[in-house]
Amino acid sequence: MFSDIDTETGQRFKDAFRRYPTGVAVIAAAGPVGLTASSVASVAAHPPALSFSVMDGTSARAILAAPSLTVNLLSAAHLDLARDFARSGGPRFTPEQGWETLPTGEPFLPGALASLRIAPLHLVPVGASTVVVAGVLQVLLGPPGGRLVHHDRTFFGEDI
Repeated sequence: MFSDIDTETGQRFKDAFRRYPTGVAVIAAAGPVGLTASSVASVAAHPPALSFSVMDGTSARAILAAPSLTVNLLSAAHLDLARDFARSGGPRFTPEQGWETLPTGEPFLPGALASLRIAPLHLVPVGASTVVVAGVLQVLLGPPGGRLVHHDRTFFGEDI
């Protein structure tokens, strides 16, 4: 079905979503391993569930293999951290970034707007990406803070 989509449509699809601002999160698993994601979405409130997608790579493979993860919703104060986790070789899980470990072993960011401990329910391969649908096991609310959005390949932070 998807193999018939022409290159122009694929490029215009990318262009369309570059125009669409999204929130920013760091998905993390024991190891520790993590990556920046701008694809996190609420799926259901009863039972609580969310989704995100990852593209193939070393961190993504570790995330997909983990039995549980954290989704750390970032604020404007985490602009540098989002950039670090978005690039290969960026610093990860340093003391300066403020990471802690849950009793269950997953890293979480107490200073995030919220950290959600999740367990994957479904992994759906789509092209070179995998969509993860996960049940929410625990919600840790952090301090309220400003916005951090990803728009046109750039992170923007704004205190509110």
